[in-house]
Amino acid sequence: MEYLKMIPPIVYIIIGAIILLFIVLKVIGIRIIPSDCVGIVEKWWSLKGSIKDGGIIALNGESGFQPNVLRGGFHLRTPLMYRVYVEPLITIPQGKIGYVFARDGQPMEPIQTLGKIVKEGSNFQDVKGFLLNGGQKGPQRGILREGTYAFNLSQFIIITEDKTYYLPMRDKAEAMAIDEMTRMLKARGGFEPVVISDAEDTVGVVTVHDGKTLPEGSIIAPSVGANPNEEETYHNNFQDIEKFLRAGGFRGKQYSTLVDGTYFINRLFATVEFIPKTIINIGEVGVINSYHGERGIDVSGEEYKHGELVAEGCRGIWQHALAPGKYALNTYAAKVVKVPTTNVILKWISGQIGGHKLDENLKEVSLITKDAFEPSLPLTVVFHIDYKKASSVIQRFGDVKMLIEQSIDPMISGYFKNVGQTMTLIELIQNRNEIQLRASNEMKEKFTHYDLELEEVLIGTPAPSKADNRIETILAQLRDRQVAREQIETFNAQQKSSEKEKELNEARAIAAKQQDLTESNINIQIQENKGKAELQLATQEALKIQKLAEANKYRTQQESDGRKYQTIKEAEAQSESIKNLANANAEKIQKEAVARAYEVEKTGTAEASRIKAIGESEAFREREVGKAKGEAYMAQIKAYGNPQFYVMKEVMGSFTEAIKDGKIPLVPTIVMGSGDSKIPNVFENMMSLVLTEKITGKDFLAEALKNTDKN
Repeated sequence: MEYLKMIPPIVYIIIGAIILLFIVLKVIGIRIIPSDCVGIVEKWWSLKGSIKDGGIIALNGESGFQPNVLRGGFHLRTPLMYRVYVEPLITIPQGKIGYVFARDGQPMEPIQTLGKIVKEGSNFQDVKGFLLNGGQKGPQRGILREGTYAFNLSQFIIITEDKTYYLPMRDKAEAMAIDEMTRMLKARGGFEPVVISDAEDTVGVVTVHDGKTLPEGSIIAPSVGANPNEEETYHNNFQDIEKFLRAGGFRGKQYSTLVDGTYFINRLFATVEFIPKTIINIGEVGVINSYHGERGIDVSGEEYKHGELVAEGCRGIWQHALAPGKYALNTYAAKVVKVPTTNVILKWISGQIGGHKLDENLKEVSLITKDAFEPSLPLTVVFHIDYKKASSVIQRFGDVKMLIEQSIDPMISGYFKNVGQTMTLIELIQNRNEIQLRASNEMKEKFTHYDLELEEVLIGTPAPSKADNRIETILAQLRDRQVAREQIETFNAQQKSSEKEKELNEARAIAAKQQDLTESNINIQIQENKGKAELQLATQEALKIQKLAEANKYRTQQESDGRKYQTIKEAEAQSESIKNLANANAEKIQKEAVARAYEVEKTGTAEASRIKAIGESEAFREREVGKAKGEAYMAQIKAYGNPQFYVMKEVMGSFTEAIKDGKIPLVPTIVMGSGDSKIPNVFENMMSLVLTEKITGKDFLAEALKNTDKN
């Protein structure tokens, strides 16, 4: 307290003045808004009353949110009437897109999905201008490009990639709708522009979600507002929504596509799907089957009966095909059928496929020849399609592969089956070149009928099935036959050559030896005469030799008969000798067996007698020894005077030896018994035996020995 007394009064005056000033300023409502923020003003009360018709923004000074925002600096807004919300300025980064949702405005029409763009000229920063010019509540068609904006967040909700800016109003349905919109935009990549690069060879197919509904029967929306010279309707590739709708654009997939470039498209208004460009390579054309356009006039002509061909841009098969190149074609609006214009090689050969891969399902043609063989015939056909007639071919057959499998294959197979039935297998092989030429000439007209141009037909060698080797046998015979023919020709030529050579040599020899030839003729006559003489002599000599031969033959025959008779007799003698020898041996063996048996019998008898004598002598010896032992025992017993003493002596001796040998203690260490019974004892038994004899007068041992002798 003493300290407070020391403070000068002037200090209290200053402090009071500051507090009073603060209270005055607070009542007056001085607010400082930073330069990077805005102040959103809410009026608590007003003499004009509240906002009518369910609005949010007070355009005429009523109580509620005011349309204008406070920018950076000092502002007077008394808290007795106003509440100021300070919110940051909103920045859309470079290359990004922001979206706007209006809380207040006119309601959208039933067919609308986005609020129309109004000409307030400040990108949603003039709330009053937005509302007075017919701005609609809900998501907006206009988008925000890069830049910094001062938005009244009580009227507009700003959706960016990183954050959603708005002044909360305790409306759960609104918050859920904004969250769903944000998720949808992120899924569509809506915060970035559409970028199509030439390096990726893609185009963008646009689907519009606002505008008029397509007419019944249409699946593709027609192209509108594509002329840059018409400023009122040129929407510049769907970037200006109002001009697109003013041009009469429809919702749905659009016929026009986006090519290389960057496009700032509201993804709530239109989504973009990337598809590959249509590339027609060299050596082919692209036939267009359009699903879009007006019904065109048939330009195929009276002679063409397989459908209509129409001009470019109409619905149906276009008369003129696309030449090689790249095309930004909407494949939802048209289908491209590629048709080769180079030579197409078709192979009716299993395991071989041509470069266009149109003959994957073709195989050799099965034939039945005139001589009932069943070979398979490999074929190769070369043809091409005129690019001017490609559309008529597709209109007629659907595609080239269907043309081959449903028309060309049956035609080729049927033609050669017919040819095979008129020829034998050998004729089919030998006339191959002829058949090729005839087939090429006859089938050109049929190919022309299909708007195709046949180049050549090539025939391979007929081949048998795996289980049939007869065709190979025929071919081997043909090869052998041809080799034989060639050999005959060779031999004929060699023979003719030899004959000519012989004639030439004879002529040369005759010319060189003319004189010798004359002399030789004379010598021939001389030799002829000599030969006649020698012939006569030889005849006589031959007759002589013949007679000698006949004599030799007779002599040889006789000698042969004599040797044969001699051999027979010698064989008979030899047989008799062997028979006698066998009988003699048998008799000898029989006698030896009898002698041996007699010898064995005598030997056995002698041995038995010997064994018997030995046994009897042993028995006699044992008996005599026993008698001697008995007499000795009797003598010992008599010497002891009583048999019992002798027995006791023997027993005691045996018992002593047993104790000695077995090392048995003389006195048992353990004696077991029960009651008054006694364990049998040898000594006691012996003593009982002696006492019994004394009392009864019987000699038990003598009786036992007597009984033993009896036994």
